[in-house]
Amino acid sequence: MTGFGLPHCGGHPSAFRLHPYTAVNEVIDACIAQARAGGKRPVFPEGHDERIVVAARRLKDLGIATPVLVGARGEVRAAAARSGASLDGIDVLDPAESAQIGAYAALYAGGRPNANAKVAERLVRKPLFHAGMMVRAGDADALIAGVTMTTGRVIEAGLMTVGLAKGIRTPSSFFLMIVPGVGGAAAKGYIYADCAVNVDPDPGVLVDIALASAESCRALLREQPRVALLSFSTKGSAQHARVEKVIRALALARERAPDLAIDGELQADAALVPEVAAKKLKGDSQVAGQANVLVFPDLDAGNIGYKLTQCMAGARAIGPVLQGFARPVSDLSRGASVEDIVATAAIVLARA
Repeated sequence: MTGFGLPHCGGHPSAFRLHPYTAVNEVIDACIAQARAGGKRPVFPEGHDERIVVAARRLKDLGIATPVLVGARGEVRAAAARSGASLDGIDVLDPAESAQIGAYAALYAGGRPNANAKVAERLVRKPLFHAGMMVRAGDADALIAGVTMTTGRVIEAGLMTVGLAKGIRTPSSFFLMIVPGVGGAAAKGYIYADCAVNVDPDPGVLVDIALASAESCRALLREQPRVALLSFSTKGSAQHARVEKVIRALALARERAPDLAIDGELQADAALVPEVAAKKLKGDSQVAGQANVLVFPDLDAGNIGYKLTQCMAGARAIGPVLQGFARPVSDLSRGASVEDIVATAAIVLARA
């Protein structure tokens, strides 16, 4: 998975800079302010990585959050020594020493028929799963991991510990896209999903992506979501099984969330440009021409779409951020910089 940043188009994600650890864009400023006000506790199960230790130090010193580092105590201290960052005031939890192992194992096993208590205990002694159980138990507000492990491992741990939000059956991801304004207009934020996790979502998964993305829009953009289900067709202009998938997803979405402003199938220009929407659509739409959430029909389209926006429009692509979990779980790029980690924490905690 990629990091986030200024439109580096394949360059190092650390091109995205916070100064001082505050993004110039007002959306990121708002996330940082919201995180500061919330007094949240993000948990990082990769405390053995120097970048994580330095990021935790900055989160603490800047008052953005009260981070918790999980890992073997000696490894965390060694990472702090290598990085030159102090651990003063930062909680370090070693699962091998944790008094919560029994409680977390019982919580994990609860509701699982035939769960083996010893297996559950071994599992929650692992830093990633211990951190996930901290979030599930309410002892931390968000799980943030991925600088040394795969996206698949982070998602698996999130599913097994935190679980999915009510009504959601599939985790997904989004990018927060900050697109420069044209002709002096202000930059505008959009949610692009799914651009990193689900390769070929069926109609039900598309609905899960749409509903989770709508919640992400409310939390981050502080706008009412207007969700466009994208396609190469607009309202029957083409017939194909791929179009039918999007049409079916719209029907299911309206059943599951009748109050949500969602429409499809829409081509990208019909979703975004009022003049085009007026020409291509015969009836009224709460979404066409004014969408702020773009749901792509598959991972090809999503990945290509966000990268084209980033490279050709000079947009910031912030993410991917995981969504759909009962409580915040986020994946980091293995190439993430300290700045990436700090900003990711702010964005994730703004949704907590």
